[in-house]
Amino acid sequence: MASVRFTVTPTKAEDLPGLSDMSPDISSRSGARVRFGSRESVNRSDPLSEATAGGAETPDHSNTDQGDGNSKISSVYINNTHGGDDDDFYDRNLALFEEEMDTRPKVSSLLNRLANYTNLTQGAKEHEEAESIGEKKKANKSPQMGTFMGVYLPCLQNIFGVILFLRLTWVVGSAGVLQSLCIVFICCCCTLLTAISMSAIATNGVVPAGGAYFMISRSLGPEFGGAVGLCFYLGTTFAGAMYILGAIEILLMYIAPKAAIFESKHPEGEGAAMLNNMRVYGSICLLLMSLLVFVGVKYVNKLASIFLACVIVSIVSIYVGALVSAFKPPHFPVCMLGNRTISGHEVDNDQCSKTLPLQNKEEEVDNFTIFNENGTMVPPFDPSLDPPLPEKTTYLWKQFCQGPEINSSCDEYFLSNNFSQIEGIPGLASGVISENLWSSYLSRGDVVEKGSVSSSPDAHPASTHQPYVFADITTSFTLLVGIFFPSVTGIMAGSNRSGDLKDAQRSIPIGTILAILTTSIVYLTSVILFGACIDGVVLRDKFGDSVKGNLVVGTLAWPTPWIIVIGSFFSTCGAGLQSLTGAPRLLQAIAKDNIIPFLRVFGHGKANGEPTWALLLTALIAELGILIASLDLVAPILTMFFLMCYLFVNLACGLQTLLRTPNWRPRFSYYHWTLSFLGMTICLALMFISSWYYAIVAMVIAGMIYKYIEYHGAEKEWGDGIRGLSLSAARYALLRLEEGPPHTKNWRPQVLVLLKLDEDAHVKSPRLLTFASQLKAGKGLTIVGTVVSGNFLQSYGEALAAEQTLKHLMDKERVKGFCQCIVAQKPREGISHMIQSSGLGGMKPNTVVMGWPHAWRQSEDPQAWKTFINTVRVTTAAHLALLVPKNISLFPSNSEPCAEGYIDVWWIVHDGGMLMLLPFLLRQHKVWRKCGMRIFTVAQMEDNSIQMKKDLATFLYHLRIEAEVEVVEMHDSDISAYTYERTLMMEQRSQMLRQMRLSKSDREKEGNPGSGSSRTEAGGATRSQAQLVKDRNSMLRLTSIGSDDEDDTDGGERDRPTNAATGGGGGGGGGGGGTTTEHHRRVQMTWTKEKSSQYRAMHSGCSTPEGFRDMLSMRPDHSNVRRMHTAVKLNEVIVNKSHDARLVLLNMPGPPRNTDGDENYMEFLEVLTEGLERVLLVRGGGSEVITIYS
Repeated sequence: MASVRFTVTPTKAEDLPGLSDMSPDISSRSGARVRFGSRESVNRSDPLSEATAGGAETPDHSNTDQGDGNSKISSVYINNTHGGDDDDFYDRNLALFEEEMDTRPKVSSLLNRLANYTNLTQGAKEHEEAESIGEKKKANKSPQMGTFMGVYLPCLQNIFGVILFLRLTWVVGSAGVLQSLCIVFICCCCTLLTAISMSAIATNGVVPAGGAYFMISRSLGPEFGGAVGLCFYLGTTFAGAMYILGAIEILLMYIAPKAAIFESKHPEGEGAAMLNNMRVYGSICLLLMSLLVFVGVKYVNKLASIFLACVIVSIVSIYVGALVSAFKPPHFPVCMLGNRTISGHEVDNDQCSKTLPLQNKEEEVDNFTIFNENGTMVPPFDPSLDPPLPEKTTYLWKQFCQGPEINSSCDEYFLSNNFSQIEGIPGLASGVISENLWSSYLSRGDVVEKGSVSSSPDAHPASTHQPYVFADITTSFTLLVGIFFPSVTGIMAGSNRSGDLKDAQRSIPIGTILAILTTSIVYLTSVILFGACIDGVVLRDKFGDSVKGNLVVGTLAWPTPWIIVIGSFFSTCGAGLQSLTGAPRLLQAIAKDNIIPFLRVFGHGKANGEPTWALLLTALIAELGILIASLDLVAPILTMFFLMCYLFVNLACGLQTLLRTPNWRPRFSYYHWTLSFLGMTICLALMFISSWYYAIVAMVIAGMIYKYIEYHGAEKEWGDGIRGLSLSAARYALLRLEEGPPHTKNWRPQVLVLLKLDEDAHVKSPRLLTFASQLKAGKGLTIVGTVVSGNFLQSYGEALAAEQTLKHLMDKERVKGFCQCIVAQKPREGISHMIQSSGLGGMKPNTVVMGWPHAWRQSEDPQAWKTFINTVRVTTAAHLALLVPKNISLFPSNSEPCAEGYIDVWWIVHDGGMLMLLPFLLRQHKVWRKCGMRIFTVAQMEDNSIQMKKDLATFLYHLRIEAEVEVVEMHDSDISAYTYERTLMMEQRSQMLRQMRLSKSDREKEGNPGSGSSRTEAGGATRSQAQLVKDRNSMLRLTSIGSDDEDDTDGGERDRPTNAATGGGGGGGGGGGGTTTEHHRRVQMTWTKEKSSQYRAMHSGCSTPEGFRDMLSMRPDHSNVRRMHTAVKLNEVIVNKSHDARLVLLNMPGPPRNTDGDENYMEFLEVLTEGLERVLLVRGGGSEVITIYS
């Protein structure tokens, strides 16, 4: 066999022949294998690439014969069905791993799948091909876009926008050059720091479709990702509305002012009429743009380059115009009355004067021009003319006076000041920047004034009926920050196109940061140029009224203002189309992640994947922004949403860096957590600087979405940074808790709930978990556990199923906590292990909740009550509190509030104060809220019951617990005959069980098919011992009595139920461990005195076992009689006082030290709680859990 040599060198996927041209059908197969045969076949690069490239249409050609048909191309086999010898060869080499090939594939298969992986592109490239009807489907080629075309230019197009052309001059005029530089610098620093953080995240792995949303959600989790993703979506949608409003403002103000539908005859109504025009035309424009996006996204992408060219040409014309103005400033005269600016619309034929001479119009104009150039502020007057020439009033005279006559009454300010004309564009060399350095903020309705021109003091404020240029809104530094910030957004364009890039991890950081630096330089230099070339009154004139309605930035452009007007119009239209294209796809990405249930419908669209429903919602939300109709009011809204998005990008990068997540290995290394947190701080500060109430609203919206996803959204595990932060915080908190035992004031029940599952993996007593949830009132640690009997290797699947059952029940009962399932050979050992190992550090359980083994006397599982008692012993040894609800099925559910009643506490012995604390905790829950609390305690003969009641009331007062107090006196009394009889029957029953236990050897013989005679003899002896024993309360049926060792010897070998009893209400503590084989006989007994006499008479000559005869003549043990006496007397008192209580809490006595008395212990507890509907047996853990001190 020819040898094969491989030389592995780092290379890009597109450099490998065949891999970049491989069809998606072949590359997407998970089982694809790339195999190299002989040395000769590897060296044939041409047939290799041809066979691979042709696989899309003729996949079988890779195995066709070449030449004479004797030699096959064996260089590449994808899902090859031929070449059996090769398969055998490779299988022999990897035979050691062949059983795990499904879950652990070969390295060659893994690398092949990674090489053929293709990103989904953001935007519409995949939809363009689907829209071409009849076009043949082509194989996906590797992305070829570089840094310049793929990142730099798209970022420039998205960053440069409507604010640069419509509002930047106004910002400079209002804030001054220095404060404007500060605004631009802060905003650009914010985006630059965000771009650094974004570059680190984007180069930490592949960023598929979704862009910023994908980065934030995968870094901060689904809750933050969904909240910020929706905020980013809303910001993009409102950005579309802002661009459309900007386009309509350019159209109605500067291109076609006469196209306005609504007009006002009064100056006060001009603003409202303009807003209505914006609403009508904006809605029409939005409808047309939405239809264009719906019909074909490819048209939008093809127009993008044209729109970008318009932006670049417009900016270049501004710079050229600024340079030209140094030598030849453009002529845009501004009419002034004193220091007040006059609207250019009111000046006819440049007649900026009060009156004009009637003779020789040409001379008038010449004289007027000369006086203007010399700065004369009086009408032209020649003293040689005698008498003076008659004068004619201008149009401006009529605006300030009551009539056109010379002697008519006029405005005081008009009479005391004269008209003058100044140049609106003095030019770069004029030195006007010294006047524009400082801020000049105006209030709504103020007249735009020139501070350097002197004027007479006005008698009264200017009227809106006069032809001044007024400020339409009140300006401030914070307002201008909110209006300007949208002009620096758009930095995510590169990351959104990561699927189109040849090397995304190199192009995104370089292209984005270069684009931000370029735009920052443009903005900063534009601020300086505007302040150095344009007069302050023109800068503060938002709509260019002083320069006859020209676009202010257009007045500086060269060679004509129309370059800026047309260019800005098309650029804003293009930006609006890009927003309406990107926003629906962002919403579709969020909907497809299925983290917000009510957004699922927006994940669907046309057959080609076009997000139709998302586009409809986007258009509706954008219409809301258009109805606002004011660019200055919409801009702060999207500023909030973008700032919140950038804030969380910085937070994601900073968290990942500080937590040192093992997967955090970005290729972009020029980042630091301090830069991320500085960017986050600037974002937060800008939010509240620009508009604190908008910031609060945006945070409330994001918080509501966060909580909605947390409670109702689908659970996602994306390896996010918040999960890592939670792990770090949990580790820190656990280490802090380990420093010492918790103080009594900090004690709270950390509950371990033991549940029992039946053979079908259903929880037998779900009310046990309901009670635990009522006890916790949703707070603290809750661990729900169960034990599965069997071997871990064989029962692992059953353990997972049991764990899922517990999780489902916890979700149903709304219990926040953890579940734990342990596989053990014996249930009692499993419970012991769970009690020992549950929890971590200071968060270990301190309270165990388990069910009472219901019908333990009649149970077919004799080990149930033994497991119960063993669990009691284990919790006592571990110093854990124990709660045993009896008759758990009668406890109320969470949807059944208890009527008014009492929770009775029988405080017999003090074991840490659990009895006092539990009713208080229960009453925090709505089920027990209406119940009162009564505390009973027992006084003996030597106790002062009156003093005890006072002391107990004082104790409860200091504990801040409201309860009724009663002291019950139990006088010494003789042991009743019933107590003696009850004790006697109990001991007879226990003795009978001990006599009837079979030895291990007898059971082995009985289970052996060859020992039929021995089995018959043993069965006969068992039947001969069957007696009837009668209890006055219930029929006792004993079944399957075996020894304790039965569970220890062959518990793992015999067939047993998989789900063991671990403390459910239906079986207490065990299950499945002690079941007998089908050969075991059932023994039924009921015992009465008459039947025993009859039995002795009938079998007086028979061979009755010796131990059985001793049982008939036995006398009860004195200690058992005393214990039974206590149980009976206490039960009488409790039933008498608490028969109508909603719940009775009672001290649970400890188990006997000698295991021989376990049956007696169960009987004592049964007698103690007889006749009570709901009982909670409480056993403290030995430590104080309640204190009177603060």
